[in-house]
Amino acid sequence: MGIEFESVVEHPLDDVFAWHTRPGAMTRLVPPWQPMTVVAETTSLADGQAVLGLPGGLRWVAQHDPSGYDPPRRFIDVLSSDGLRSLPPRLVARWRHTHDFEDVSDASSARTRVHDRVEAPVPGAALRSTFVYRHRQLADDLAAHRDAAGAGAASLAVAVTGSSGLVGSALVALLSTGGHRVVRLVRRTPRNEGERQWDPQLPAPGLLDGVDAVVHLAGESIAGRFTDAHQTAIRDSRIEPTRRLSELAGRTAGLRAFVSASAIGYYGFDRGDVLLSEDTMRGDGFLADVVADWEAATAPAADAGLRVALVRTGIVQAANGGTLRLMRPLFLAGLGGRLGSGRQWLSWIGLDDLIDVYYRAIYDERLTGPVNAVAPMPVRNVDYTKALAHVLHRPAVLPVPSLGPRILLGERGARELAEADQRVMPVKLQALDHRFRQPLLEDALRHQLGHG
Repeated sequence: MGIEFESVVEHPLDDVFAWHTRPGAMTRLVPPWQPMTVVAETTSLADGQAVLGLPGGLRWVAQHDPSGYDPPRRFIDVLSSDGLRSLPPRLVARWRHTHDFEDVSDASSARTRVHDRVEAPVPGAALRSTFVYRHRQLADDLAAHRDAAGAGAASLAVAVTGSSGLVGSALVALLSTGGHRVVRLVRRTPRNEGERQWDPQLPAPGLLDGVDAVVHLAGESIAGRFTDAHQTAIRDSRIEPTRRLSELAGRTAGLRAFVSASAIGYYGFDRGDVLLSEDTMRGDGFLADVVADWEAATAPAADAGLRVALVRTGIVQAANGGTLRLMRPLFLAGLGGRLGSGRQWLSWIGLDDLIDVYYRAIYDERLTGPVNAVAPMPVRNVDYTKALAHVLHRPAVLPVPSLGPRILLGERGARELAEADQRVMPVKLQALDHRFRQPLLEDALRHQLGHG
């Protein structure tokens, strides 16, 4: 029982092993479709512990075995007896995970064989999708770090707002595994030296001292019924906090880049078959108004000479957040289907591709102004429905009546979110030959849902 799984990554042995030693590695490796969260990462692959949270308050405690620690070639973790209170003793006694790394470089390139061996009372078929995911994450993250290092961004200090959200937590983990120092800007009392308290209405004068770049992600979730109160919260959580933070950034010596979240809502909700680029004029609607003012609020940073990048994000595909998390159970139950006519365009992006865009926006001086963070192949709603149904091996024959989204989101919310028709292209990224991890929708869905 158990599994052995290996792959070869086009990176030097020392770099591959070092990636595993850094904060964020476990977060990057936990599959998003599995019901577990990282409670605590290990402080040492030699003898530390890592803790994962499971449903029902259970804990998975991975204890690293000093006798198996041989950097940069091996480390071993076992399921600790500390987990006996929450997991079956039979499983605890027999779970052992050996991570082996071997230099298989040739004259043309540096290469490392990554080999995982798990000894456990679990069939290999049940574990295979996890290791397909882990190995792909490792290879793609290392490629992103190589691109950054090649651009001269080997070690940066990056301040991040919204670091506990879906995008922020993934971005922080990616940056940390690349050896960058992340400063989390939080509203509560800081818990460690990696956090600084941020008052959105009155940021402290020294908040950004010693920082190379700011990534501003914080803002009220757009999802939800578009009541007057919700629309006010969406607007108020973005405009003034962004303006005040950009003003501070403009006054902070040494800061080079201000990267702010934005959205393709800028283009309006009903654009039909028109191809939308960063140069396209804004559209109509509540979200278009909010996004235009949101982006304008970064003007103080740009006026002070900072490079400002505005990441206009499409519909994020993530198993543990966003619309995909909501739709997955419906499709698994055989209740999924196209929305209305299904002809409306959906401009999407996988979560890992999105954080790659933010990463590049931090260091690539060629990215300024609006940047469309969408995959290069938008799809119609009917084709999205077919792809998700195919990945989940379920039918999708029942169209969703328009009344459903209107009950959940209200008239305006349904029109601007569920029924939005936007065919957006990542023109600026394509001009730079940006590498997308999953440019095709079905590949992105398979990676996120464990069907790779």
